[in-house]
Amino acid sequence: MFPKTLIGFLLAGTTALPALGEEISWIYCGDRIDPVHEKYIGEWDAANPDYPIAVEVVGWAQCQDKATTLAAAGSPAALAYVGSRTLKEFALSELIVPVPMTEEEKAAYFPHVVDTVTFDDTQWGVPIAFSTKALYWNKDLFAKAGLDPETPPKTWAEEIEFAKVITDKTGVPGYGLSAKSFDNTMHQFLHWVYTNNGKVIDAEDNIVLDSPETLAALQAYKDITPYSVEGATAYEQNEMRAIFLDSKVAMLQASVGAAMLLKDTEMNWGVTTLPLGPSADGPGTLLITDSLAVFADSGVEEKAAEFAKFITSPEIQIEYELSPDLGLTPTRPSERVDELVAEVPYWQPFIEGIAFGGPEPLFTDYKGLQNVMIDMVQSVVTGSAEPQAALTKAAEALEEYK
Repeated sequence: MFPKTLIGFLLAGTTALPALGEEISWIYCGDRIDPVHEKYIGEWDAANPDYPIAVEVVGWAQCQDKATTLAAAGSPAALAYVGSRTLKEFALSELIVPVPMTEEEKAAYFPHVVDTVTFDDTQWGVPIAFSTKALYWNKDLFAKAGLDPETPPKTWAEEIEFAKVITDKTGVPGYGLSAKSFDNTMHQFLHWVYTNNGKVIDAEDNIVLDSPETLAALQAYKDITPYSVEGATAYEQNEMRAIFLDSKVAMLQASVGAAMLLKDTEMNWGVTTLPLGPSADGPGTLLITDSLAVFADSGVEEKAAEFAKFITSPEIQIEYELSPDLGLTPTRPSERVDELVAEVPYWQPFIEGIAFGGPEPLFTDYKGLQNVMIDMVQSVVTGSAEPQAALTKAAEALEEYK
C-alpha cells in the first residue's frame, strides 16, 4: 500500500482539496524558533497572507512523538521537523505525502544527501539539518606519547595502534568509544561502516549487514575497546565529547560542533577525516539529516510542501546552517561553502567525507533497527559475543524491521 498523495485524493474523487485561506501548522523542534527561520517565516507570511505559518515549538524529547500522535489521531500538523530515519515508516503508514524533487533540485545537494529522504525512488521529506563527523585528536597527548602531534591516523590500523601507544605511555585512554543504550551508539558505529564501504540495507531492501566490510568494522571496535575510556556502555557521544574537551581522551569522532567549542579553548587540537578501513574507496562518514515532512489530510499539503522548499531553499538554508550555535554541515555545495573552508580550515574534513558517505538506513521500524544495532555493538564491546556471531545475529534480527 502506497501513501496517499494530493493527486491520489483528486483521482479518488474525495473532497480533501486544499483549503483556501488556511494556516499551515508547523511542529518545530527545539526551545525556540531560530532567528533565521523567524525572519523568513515573516517573508512567507507577507507574500502568502492566505496561508500563514503557525509554529508550535516543542522540545526535542517530545517533538517527533507529538507529530506522530496527531497524525495517527487524524488531526495532523501540516508540517513537522522529523528525523529522516522515520520517513519510510511514516510513508508506509500513509501519514505523510511525497515531496518530490526535480533532477535540478537533487543535483544541487551534496552527494547522497537526497538519499537520506528517498524511499521507493521518491522523496518523502526536505532536508533541513545535516551532520557529518570527523576525527579530533589532542596534539599534546600525541606528543606526550612520542607520536608526531601533526600526523593523525589515516587508517583504522593506525588509529588502533596510536590509541594503544597513547594509553600505554600516558595512562590516558587513546580513543573515546561510545556504546550507551542511546541512538548515537548506532550512529557512531555506522561511521565505521561507511569508512569501509559497508552497508546495512541495499536499494532492494535486502539486509546486507553481514558482510566482510561490516565484520571488519566490528572487529576494529573490539580491537580498539581496550584503549578507549573504561566502561564505554556508560557513555553517549556528547558525554564522551565532554571527556575529550577535558583532555581525558586523545581521539574522538564528532561533528563540527566540537570544533566550535574547542576553538576558544587552550587545547592544542586538530581535526581530520575519519580513518579508513581496508575496503574504503575514500573518506566517508554517516550522513544524518533531519527533514521537513508534509503530513496527509491537513488540507494544505500543496502549500505546506511549497513552504518546506522555500524555507530550505539554498540562500535561506546556508544562512540557517551557519548559525554559530547549531554545528551543522551545509547540505549543498556553494561559493559560500568554498569560502568557509578557505577561511576556517577545520571545516574541510566535514565536507570531504561526504563524497563516500552513506545515508542513515531507512527501516519501517527505526527503533527496532536501532535496538538491534546497539545490542550488537554492546555485545562486542563488553566481550559477551565475538564480532562474527554478533553480526550474524543482528543481520537475522533486522529482517523483522525492514
